[in-house]
Amino acid sequence: MGKESKTNEQFEQIKTICIDIYVKKMQDYGCSWRILRPPSLTDQIFIKAQRIRSLQDKGNQKIDEGITPEFIGIVNYSIMALIQMELGVAEQPDLDIESAKTLYEKYFDTSKNLMLNKNHDYSEAWRDMRISSLVDIILVKLLRIKQIEDNKGKTIISEGVDSNYMDIINYAIFSLIKTELEGESPV
Repeated sequence: MGKESKTNEQFEQIKTICIDIYVKKMQDYGCSWRILRPPSLTDQIFIKAQRIRSLQDKGNQKIDEGITPEFIGIVNYSIMALIQMELGVAEQPDLDIESAKTLYEKYFDTSKNLMLNKNHDYSEAWRDMRISSLVDIILVKLLRIKQIEDNKGKTIISEGVDSNYMDIINYAIFSLIKTELEGESPV
């Protein structure tokens, strides 16, 4: 199997894990997240990335929840943010599970296609990166999103919020591939 087909297969394995959590949370909570404004989602993702970095730096944790659920949360909240960008913020939960799942798959697959194009050009460079570097890049992307949000969505030369969310999704999935499928230590 070639590198690119292996990456595609691994992305699909991670998709199965992430969407399973997303659907189960929807069964528990409905789509209550639909009332979140985009900056609230950005902050939620930022908190998760900061926790990963903190655990990497400290090497231990006091809460019995590891790094993997945080990466899954980063993927899922980033997809929720992309859905919010498309649909706008709702006053009340307004999606059934099937509609929310369809939107999830749309944005997961869009992000994966972006990754496949970039992966081709960069020759799978992410495989040689440390997970700590991937987390740092996620944090940089989040700070960029925060700045764009503070600028009311306006950029002069830079890519927009949606591209940054898709990059965050891909970096989190790279991290999940490295830890969950290839056994690399996240710290």
